[in-house]
Amino acid sequence: MSNLIDDDGDGPAPGANAHEFTVTEISGAIKRVIEGEFGHVRIKGEVGRVSRPRSGHIYLDLKDDRSVISGVIWKGVSARLATQPEEGMEVIATGKVTTFGGQSKYQIVIEDIRPAGVGALMAMLEKRKKALEAEGLFDAARKKPLPFLPEVIGVVTSPSGAVIRDILHRLRDRFPRNVLIWPVAVQGQSAAGQVAAAIDGFNRLTPGGKIPRPDVLIVARGGGSLEDLWAFNEEIVARAVAASDIPLISAVGHETDTTLIDFVSDHRAPTPTAAAERAVPVRLDLLAWVDGQGARLSRAAAEATGRRRQRLADLARALPRPETLLSSARQRLDLAEDRLPQALRNAAARKRLRLVETSSVLSPRALQVRLVTERQRLTDLQARAGSALTSQMRDHRRAFSNLGARLRPALLRQPLSHKFRAFDAAAARLINLAQGQTTARRSRLEAIERLRTSIGYEATLARGYAVVRGDGDVVMTAKDAGKADTLEIQFRDGRLSVGSGVSPAPKIKKPSKKPPPGQGSLF
Repeated sequence: MSNLIDDDGDGPAPGANAHEFTVTEISGAIKRVIEGEFGHVRIKGEVGRVSRPRSGHIYLDLKDDRSVISGVIWKGVSARLATQPEEGMEVIATGKVTTFGGQSKYQIVIEDIRPAGVGALMAMLEKRKKALEAEGLFDAARKKPLPFLPEVIGVVTSPSGAVIRDILHRLRDRFPRNVLIWPVAVQGQSAAGQVAAAIDGFNRLTPGGKIPRPDVLIVARGGGSLEDLWAFNEEIVARAVAASDIPLISAVGHETDTTLIDFVSDHRAPTPTAAAERAVPVRLDLLAWVDGQGARLSRAAAEATGRRRQRLADLARALPRPETLLSSARQRLDLAEDRLPQALRNAAARKRLRLVETSSVLSPRALQVRLVTERQRLTDLQARAGSALTSQMRDHRRAFSNLGARLRPALLRQPLSHKFRAFDAAAARLINLAQGQTTARRSRLEAIERLRTSIGYEATLARGYAVVRGDGDVVMTAKDAGKADTLEIQFRDGRLSVGSGVSPAPKIKKPSKKPPPGQGSLF
């Protein structure tokens, strides 16, 4: 090439016969040389920058401590990869080295990419574990308790393996339950997506719907290598387990195998059989426990009844006998019974004495004496009322004269019309005062008259009774009437005089005890 350029480097030498390439031609030539020289290669390196655009392709860098080569994984190849590349992972990439003329760079079109040994997988697993742990997906506070006896158990596993048979057999031996199986691939490129979809699908079931929603989930797989169990280390599966509202038991691999979902799940079982044992209790053990609890309850009830019976007996011995409690009350009752007849007789005597006293007050003689007294008192009240009225009228006349004498100078100084109005007002006040006092005294006299009328015997005569007088005195008995010379009977509307002496009362003929003829005895 040196002979095609002059020493100054300004362009081709005069008269040079060199071919001129276009940019595309030289880029294509370089591409053919590189692809023809290398073909398919395997490159070991660390994954650097990883880009996943919406087109589905994957763009990444492979690097070591000195150099970097760009790589691309087409969408169709990316979907078939067993392990998705992640930044920092050491891998072995198999593909074809080519160039990208649009940016003047070379790259490798990756057809397969795998971790560079178990150490790379473990490093990637540890990195992913730390990231999920930092998000709090491993916290014990977010783990849900498992139901004691679930009605429906959901199992996410392969339907053709020995795992599902072991789970069903163990459930049948311990406590038969309804089991829903969601078949998935447990190994390979699509395993992680199917397991995550199964967990999400079980959670989307409606409780009490046509397909019952499980009360607990079991994600199970048999043992295998780290690569075989890698689907359960995928982030999509771990996040699906963390988002599950249904309590979940992870049972992947053997007891020594550990996957990411073991840290995220609510409970980790070492084997699928152990997961079935953890999901349900032993039915026979429950029956034995119930029988034992029933026996304990019977013994406790018997012991409690015995203690209370003994306590009742102790309290009964401390209580007094019923006869002792009733003896004093019975004695008081006997005393009251003995005193009751005498108390009744005394009470009757007191009532009789009071009746006699009251009847003596209400006797005609007493009423007549009281009537004379009240009549005299009324006469005195009338006389006193007349004299008091006369005196008050005299006082009012004198007060009126004094008032007129006091008002005369003032009236003389006032106009005649004012004097007339003042005189009329004073006269009206005097008249009202006199009328009020007269009305009050008249009302009092009327009340006294009503009292006299109600107390007097005339009101009794109006109800059909009569007053018998003999020789001017009130006759109380038939014997006194026989001794009187003349009798006078006072009725409501007048008095009637009759002759002396009273004929004996006629004897009343007793009715015959013999029944009338034709009438038989009712008894």
